Amino acid sequence: MAKGGVAPAGAALVVRTSKVAVVHTTPATVLDDVARLMRLADYQHYLPHGVPTVLKINISWQRYYPACSTTPWQLEGVIRTLKADGYKDLVPMQNGTVVVDAHEGEVRNRQRPVLEKYGLSSVCLEDPPVRWVKYEPRSPMLVLDKVYPHGIHIPDVMMGKNVVHLPTMKTHVFTTMTGAMKNAFGGLLHYNRHWTHSVIHDTLVDLLRIQREIHPGLFAVMDGTLAGDGPGPRAMRFQVKNVLLASADPVALDATAARMMGFDPMSLRFLRLAHEAGLGCADPAHIEVVGEDISGVNYHFSGTENTFASRGQKLIYWGPLKPMEKLLLRSWIAPWAYFASNLYYNGLWYPLIGRRRVAAAMKTDWGKLFQRY
Repeated sequence: MAKGGVAPAGAALVVRTSKVAVVHTTPATVLDDVARLMRLADYQHYLPHGVPTVLKINISWQRYYPACSTTPWQLEGVIRTLKADGYKDLVPMQNGTVVVDAHEGEVRNRQRPVLEKYGLSSVCLEDPPVRWVKYEPRSPMLVLDKVYPHGIHIPDVMMGKNVVHLPTMKTHVFTTMTGAMKNAFGGLLHYNRHWTHSVIHDTLVDLLRIQREIHPGLFAVMDGTLAGDGPGPRAMRFQVKNVLLASADPVALDATAARMMGFDPMSLRFLRLAHEAGLGCADPAHIEVVGEDISGVNYHFSGTENTFASRGQKLIYWGPLKPMEKLLLRSWIAPWAYFASNLYYNGLWYPLIGRRRVAAAMKTDWGKLFQRY
């Protein structure tokens, strides 16, 4: 049994107690706080030295929006800590989607200056020479083998490397909250990953099984300096929370974040399924929280709100339009959905609502730090 209660990749997964580190932070101390956080979570025990380490960057929108994507201080803190502790081969990775341009997002979210500072450049999983290769999981799949009957394809550059996920603390219209587990969604599934939205919870469990097969080490650092409440991941209301979380157990990390946000972790299907499968620990009674005392923390976030766009999506995934899902989202007419999403978020919602919220975020101490990157 590995330290912290989660067996290493390839072993029988029986979760007893998992460790999650939580620390409070400030813009003046955040880089040192990330280092303290990672070491509190015993990260070196889980990330073998001598193999490349992927930094899985999250870009949920090409625009900057508070709590939406990996923050520059989160990215810098992790890079600085890894380098200080002897991890030399770091591979930043990011992915686009049918509605998000990751190259533009890397610039607007101020991630590229951080990478340049440390002599790194990101690998975009949609760009050559990355190859998407057929992968046959050793573990039984819940849904991915059915969604992709012709084979599950993953990027070759992910295999055989450690991975450090860099999610933010935020809500999500499909999964209530999103964090370390869903951060693999973009890293291991290609542009047609939206085919899995109707079975998203089961998909996240399948992806965690695959991760435990292909990665020698797995770790995650979550940024909750500005956290997202409401219809995430793009139409949220930001809240200043000044926290950072980290764990080698993505299930426990997401469960702890969910608990802090005001949700019952075991009521969230993807966490409960992962817990029951022995892929991690979602039961707060068996999660050791080190660093800060969070026993009385409840942010009272809302996880049931929708946008106009998400209401339409849910009609297709789980509502009366379900019989038309393949026609609307998997046929030659699918680009209508991409156009509608771009029009809604970039053409209407951001100019009318989002821009004002970004301006308000820039007036906070974290916004001022963001502008210095």
